[in-house]
Amino acid sequence: MSAKIYYQEDCNLSILEDKTIAIIGYGSQGHAHALNLKESGCKVIIGLYEGSQSWKKAEAQGFEVFVAAEATKRADIVMFLIHDETQAAIYKADIEPNLKDESMLMFAHGFNIHFGMITPPKNVDVAMIAPKGPGHTVRSEYQLGKGVPCLVAIEQDASGKALDKALAYAAGIGGARAGVLETTFRVETETDLFGEQAVLCGGVVALMQAGYETLVEAGYDERSAYFECIHEMKLIVDLIYQSGFAGMRYSVSNTAEYGDYITGPKIITEDIKKNMKKVLGDIQDGTFARNFLVDMSATSGQAHFKAMRKLGAEHSSEKVGAAIRELYSWSDEDKLIHN
Repeated sequence: MSAKIYYQEDCNLSILEDKTIAIIGYGSQGHAHALNLKESGCKVIIGLYEGSQSWKKAEAQGFEVFVAAEATKRADIVMFLIHDETQAAIYKADIEPNLKDESMLMFAHGFNIHFGMITPPKNVDVAMIAPKGPGHTVRSEYQLGKGVPCLVAIEQDASGKALDKALAYAAGIGGARAGVLETTFRVETETDLFGEQAVLCGGVVALMQAGYETLVEAGYDERSAYFECIHEMKLIVDLIYQSGFAGMRYSVSNTAEYGDYITGPKIITEDIKKNMKKVLGDIQDGTFARNFLVDMSATSGQAHFKAMRKLGAEHSSEKVGAAIRELYSWSDEDKLIHN
């Protein structure tokens, strides 16, 4: 049976009228949820750690800011929007001791609940609203009167009203304008991790860099290699986003479409799919989660993670790309990282 999709007419935003919503974290997702909810008429406070660089920013944007423990005490709904690897420790120290009976604990990703890093008490609702886009897009689409599609999942329904409250929250951040797809914490966690690793981040970056390296090693100008294998990816993805694979193929040349059909299967072979299945297996059995949390722990100092980040930043395509992006510097205002 296919999962249900909820829209504006299925959501009752007035359910949140007498609720105080604490957003824990004020990064990409945190600022977007908080501002959208406030502009939807909700009472929102922010929970941060003492000395957070986001404290003054949140205050400047009109929010009362408290340490996470105090924000939780004051809240009826607590939305956790901090890094996966830090959630369990913050939850244990600041959130768990201060949750009200029948309050709602919310997440935008199921990682810590699904892998048992956080086990909420039985007297609270546990729900997820997961926007399918980065926080800056959640914010910009809301300001345009649109919305980013969301996933909704209920892990625990202590009040009997968890779904209604979660859908109201989705409406508050603009997600119900686009659609809110019903799922579970397990399905969201496993599919999200797989998509990031095998396709959206790991797969796409590795594919683009391999194409770039192949051309450069064959003697072609590295700037041409960057344009053909990296820069133009956005043009193709935008077409797919707008009209699917058929729309993309309609828009490109017959030469490109023909090459798509005959060459794609030569690159993404059955061996590649076997590797993808292994990646999915490691996610499903918890291997990835265990390795990730060990690598991100304080005892490891994130040494391996930081080394991989440094290595990635030193790839020649990054240096070439920085120079090429100067050619279209009119987009500076949209850049998340400046050279």
